[in-house]
Amino acid sequence: MTEDLDERQEQPVYKYARPFGKKEKVLNYTSNAYQLTRPDKVGAVMELVRECQPKTFKEWRNFYFEKAHTKSKKQPIKVTKVILDELGVRLYEKITEVVIPEWTEAFSQITLEDCHDYIYEVTIPRTYDGFITEKSVINDTLFKAFPNVVFEESDADLDHAGDIDYIGKVGTKAFGIQIKPITANANFGNYKPSERMQANFETFEEKYGGQVFIIFSTKVKNKKEIQNKAILADMQAEIDKLTAEQ
Repeated sequence: MTEDLDERQEQPVYKYARPFGKKEKVLNYTSNAYQLTRPDKVGAVMELVRECQPKTFKEWRNFYFEKAHTKSKKQPIKVTKVILDELGVRLYEKITEVVIPEWTEAFSQITLEDCHDYIYEVTIPRTYDGFITEKSVINDTLFKAFPNVVFEESDADLDHAGDIDYIGKVGTKAFGIQIKPITANANFGNYKPSERMQANFETFEEKYGGQVFIIFSTKVKNKKEIQNKAILADMQAEIDKLTAEQ
């Protein structure tokens, strides 16, 4: 397998990643659900590849195994092929012991009525819930926390293309906000933006100067609250940076 990876840098193609066909959805879902490719497991890969600025796939692969360390609150561990293989074993165990049984049970219980109800719920009730959640987060928290920032709903094109719900204007620059509703007992750490979203966030930052923040909102005693409250300090730091750049 290692030799195959090394050979990829010689291939005259633009994509070096291996396609997994119909298995991709299962592998992607399980990996994200159990956080098996998060920075605390495999290192900050996007930071590393930008630091490397590789000209070939082989150069990037060698740089990764030389520099990658897990990003965790405990002692960082150097990432090796053995560690990646161990994560692969965990992925297989989660798929075979948890995901397949759960999905098999769910598949056997789904009815036509469930499908009718789901389409209706996603289209109307959940859209309204999302709208109310956005308004609550902006009006009840961010307006009060950052009175000098002008918060505006993103225009339709930006929302569609960049996954941005609101923009926070700081002078001539701005940062983006994506608001995601989440149940009180859910672990927002499981959430991982897709590659498309990451690319759109980067495009937004290039255009407006500020990064995009993902806010997770949950309902606590009939009131919407930000679950990842630490992000407010990150937003303040970004506001200070954008202000200094004016």
